[in-house]
Amino acid sequence: MQRTSKDVAEFLGSLDGTQGDDMRQLDDLISGRMPGQPRFLYEGVFWSGSEQQIVGYGVMDYENRSGLMVEWFLVGFAAQKDHISIYVNAVEDGQYLLGKYEGKLGKAKLGSASIAFKTLADLDLDNLLEMVSRASELNAS
Repeated sequence: MQRTSKDVAEFLGSLDGTQGDDMRQLDDLISGRMPGQPRFLYEGVFWSGSEQQIVGYGVMDYENRSGLMVEWFLVGFAAQKDHISIYVNAVEDGQYLLGKYEGKLGKAKLGSASIAFKTLADLDLDNLLEMVSRASELNAS
């Protein structure tokens, strides 16, 4: 995946239906909790081997599977075929921050650093936004 220079607002504006509406609302919510953090569109083949377009916030160094240090996003989200994924790459006390919010995010499937859900209404937005704020704080320190 590569960070692009494409306009994030234009990309989000091109998305249709409920998923597009949810993505634009999610962008507003995350942007509000990550003041001063840059926002970029990442495109390319993701870990699963699928082509992705991810809206990413913040910048962090990440060691990839090959052991190389690469620039990556702190928090991001992407439209999937039948759901939306949120990625939270922040680490606190040696574990992904998402682990501290397990069971608190509503009707969602959790991975070690990802949240998958059908619609934004399925999520507990207060806890999600608390986690995003904490991720931003961790990245600032």
